[in-house]
Amino acid sequence: MDLTLKTPTQAHRFGADLTKFMNWALVWIMLANIPFMAMWMVGAPPRTIPIALAGLVGLVVKRIPRAVQWLAFAAVMVYSLQFFSEIKPGNSIEYIAAAVVVVGILIASWFLLKRDTNFSKPSHILLSGALIFGLVGADAAVGESMRGHYFRPAPIGAAFESAVSKSGFAARANGKRHLLLIIVESLGVPKSNKAMSDKLFAYYNDSAVKARYEVSQGTTLYYNSTTSGEMRELCGRWGDYYELLNTDDQKTLDCLPAQLAKKGYATQVMHSFKGPFFKREDWYPKIGFQKREFAVDLEKRGAEWCGGVFAGACDRQVPKMLAENLKRATQPTFQYWLTLNTHLPVPTQQNLDTENCEKVSVELARDYPMICRQFAIFDDIDKALIKEITASDFPEADILLVGDHMPPFFDRHHRSQFDPERVPWLYLKAKGSHPEG
Repeated sequence: MDLTLKTPTQAHRFGADLTKFMNWALVWIMLANIPFMAMWMVGAPPRTIPIALAGLVGLVVKRIPRAVQWLAFAAVMVYSLQFFSEIKPGNSIEYIAAAVVVVGILIASWFLLKRDTNFSKPSHILLSGALIFGLVGADAAVGESMRGHYFRPAPIGAAFESAVSKSGFAARANGKRHLLLIIVESLGVPKSNKAMSDKLFAYYNDSAVKARYEVSQGTTLYYNSTTSGEMRELCGRWGDYYELLNTDDQKTLDCLPAQLAKKGYATQVMHSFKGPFFKREDWYPKIGFQKREFAVDLEKRGAEWCGGVFAGACDRQVPKMLAENLKRATQPTFQYWLTLNTHLPVPTQQNLDTENCEKVSVELARDYPMICRQFAIFDDIDKALIKEITASDFPEADILLVGDHMPPFFDRHHRSQFDPERVPWLYLKAKGSHPEG
């Protein structure tokens, strides 16, 4: 071991290199990632690749001219923003604020890159790697602790459960009735909040509903985000849609729509957003959906446009259309609907009917305004659905509603109002003319 004391010149060089390293970390670790923190908690994907890319690009370009470094930094920021190419961030004040921050950071980076970032000491290079991959790990850890099971994959060996299996919904597929499955975006289980608990599924406590359906409800475990919720309910296993994209193995793709199609059911799906997003237009047919209707199709049928970060067709107008599908069906039909409008963050206005939220709940409007806006949309969906399924000409159908995941609120005040592990379901079992099966 070399115990030789550093000379003043050596100490000065070490200190100068440390300063260069700090300059580099300020730009490529701090500035490149800070503006996205809030977005992680409202539904943006985990940023493992952008975080690592920013750090590695910063290491590559640290010795070249400032203008080129800045262009590389801007390119990394553009790459980090690619997720938003299919959404409308301008429809949310939260995202508008974040965009302003991003612009400010691009400006700040230009001036900060005037400083020398070309550090060279091996210890500082190792430390830069530790910062990059430490932040990647922190992103995963914070994401899990802040969002409950949102973006948390199921542990190996985790016991499987779903609303489809727990309710007995699939077992009723004997060709004597239609089956309607609705996955409701960000529908969580209220936790120690009476105002929310009283409102959840309250409209179904109705004499017209109970006259036609046996009503039951419960909760089911969830992992990960919306597409994993779809895999849970449609394919009966933990996982996500990625595994479906590059396979045609029917054993792998033995999902509920395909099973019902084999039993003679027509299989249809409706979703108020764009088909290419999360590649639903590719994997929906693979799991057995014969007919698919996305936002453009629903709008052609008369649905209005509803705004928000994910702008698309208005959910409150879809129940009429799915009822029309079932009324004109010539064979037993499995109709699946994935809602959209309650995706966080839920704005005011934007044709979402979320203004004056006091009409939903004075308490929620005062204490939990965005939860109140979500419940305003839930209320509109429930009222529109109940109007259709209690109509005299609505055909015999079993109806299952279930949440995909808890709403991944950023702030503890809102987030703590929900069970972090479970989502609710409501099952309307048709009494109809075939009570025996």
